[in-house]
Amino acid sequence: MDLLDRMLGHDYWATTQILEYCRPLSDAQLDREFDIGHRSLRETLDHQIFVLNAWTQQMLGTPAATAREGGRSIAELSELHERYHAQFSEVARRISAEQRLDEMFVDHYDYPQSQGATIIHVLYHNVLHRSEAKHMLARLGVADVWDLDPQEWEYVQRNGGLEQEQA
Repeated sequence: MDLLDRMLGHDYWATTQILEYCRPLSDAQLDREFDIGHRSLRETLDHQIFVLNAWTQQMLGTPAATAREGGRSIAELSELHERYHAQFSEVARRISAEQRLDEMFVDHYDYPQSQGATIIHVLYHNVLHRSEAKHMLARLGVADVWDLDPQEWEYVQRNGGLEQEQA
């Protein structure tokens, strides 16, 4: 497995785990405002997933939506995450395989961006918002939220699960 596959696999898994931690939460908990991120778990996750699709569309040279609907359920966000991440991963792998990481496009702000830096940007963006979501989950009293780092992901890949005891 190459580095890009590791990064994409970890990114998908880690966001999926955050969404799973959110499933049992009430609407009031998902919408509780905090002084971080996009103010609530629902809005932070909706933003993160929306942006994944928006950057994918820009990398493909197609018009990207600029407005989010908001208010989506965790089930809806999970479905969108699965679909959008699959599209992003396919585009990122194709660009890498075709050695087009230095190819430029113009983003929604009319700035030139490279495909490679945009792939990295999206993955870092997701890490930032997962960190904010983990903080919100802790403040809501959700226990046993894992670090969700790449080593945990790799352990799960090799061993089929994450035991409750961490090394």
